[in-house]
Amino acid sequence: MRGRKQKPTAVKLYQGNPGKRPLNRHEPLPPIGAPECPAEVSDAARVEWDRIVADLTQLNMLTSLDRAALAAYCEAYAMWTEAITAIHKFGTIVKSPTGYPMQSPYVSIANRQAEIMLRIGSEFGFTPASRSRISAPPEPAPTLFDYAEFNDEEEDS
Repeated sequence: MRGRKQKPTAVKLYQGNPGKRPLNRHEPLPPIGAPECPAEVSDAARVEWDRIVADLTQLNMLTSLDRAALAAYCEAYAMWTEAITAIHKFGTIVKSPTGYPMQSPYVSIANRQAEIMLRIGSEFGFTPASRSRISAPPEPAPTLFDYAEFNDEEEDS
């Protein structure tokens, strides 16, 4: 599929629909909630999982359907940190079996995992640019009915 990614219907409703294109009224809306961490992820990935899930849960951005994508992101992060640690230990240039200098294989591993992290992370809004494309509705201003209910509660006390 070419072109820009399609915006979710909820985002179109918040931002308006200037093109007046038909909205998908039957878009699936899975229940919001943190998925369980898969048992298969490594310990380093589990630490990242706990950190990310806490933030995404607070923003109401997670559903059970996000489990696999988030696990892939966390594993990519764990492999990236392992490769970066090896780069710091051995350097970016190592000797080949024939004695010539060559790029460390850890550099290509780190670069590939960083690409994966950025691609999956942009789906969750982990980068400043991807967050700028997400529109969250502002907190609704209190109405006169809210004030009336508040006053009724005070009188009952």
